[in-house]
Amino acid sequence: MRIGIMSDSHGDAPITRKAVALLGRQGAEKLIHCGDICSVSVLDELAGHDCVFVWGNCDQADGAMRAYLRRVGLAWPEAPLRLTIDGKQIAVCHGHEFGFQSLLDDPSLDYVFHGHTHVMKDSRTGASRVINPGALYRASPHSVAVLDLESDDLTFFEVETGQVIESARQRN
Repeated sequence: MRIGIMSDSHGDAPITRKAVALLGRQGAEKLIHCGDICSVSVLDELAGHDCVFVWGNCDQADGAMRAYLRRVGLAWPEAPLRLTIDGKQIAVCHGHEFGFQSLLDDPSLDYVFHGHTHVMKDSRTGASRVINPGALYRASPHSVAVLDLESDDLTFFEVETGQVIESARQRN
């Protein structure tokens, strides 16, 4: 399965729309947003896709937002979000949470996805591959990532041009 990873939209629905379209063209079957959504217009861009997300430090998660998510068919996020996809254990958080470091130390996780820093990252901490797709706001370039869980190939893309920024494979 190919997963599209994005983060830090900060309310910019047009760039989020471009990111979602690019990830779709790259064959992403599931979208994961690592937080700092910051507006219902960004949620509108995610609605209708196989998508999960977490809140970031700039998000206002309140009762009105919960009702809105129900209306557009998106699940209320819990952080860290833990997923099993194609047998891989994945944690998703924004990166500012108190328990972020403990995720990096968790030997049961194959992947940890996060945002917050607005900087692309692909590293290994213990047993986990740690991926930050970069950001869709206040970053140069605006970037997203596609991870192929079968091959472990990770590719970062520039959103505006669709060009590959970097591609890598990390196996133990």
